[in-house]
Amino acid sequence: MRIFTYILTIIASLLIVYNLTEIDLSASFEGDNMTAIITILAGFCTIIILAIVRVSRKIEQIIKRKK
Repeated sequence: MRIFTYILTIIASLLIVYNLTEIDLSASFEGDNMTAIITILAGFCTIIILAIVRVSRKIEQIIKRKK
């Protein structure tokens, strides 16, 4: 599971970088730029959720060791 979350984090990071290159700064909130912005936000949300999953797994392992 740990490797899977790291792979998804890398994929989300690559999507963020790719979509950052697709944004046209002269018309930021029009057409395809809006799609790129939404995809960037979704990538950041994915990274945050995966970080929460990793932390919760670590906490779960610590609790099991104490029992």
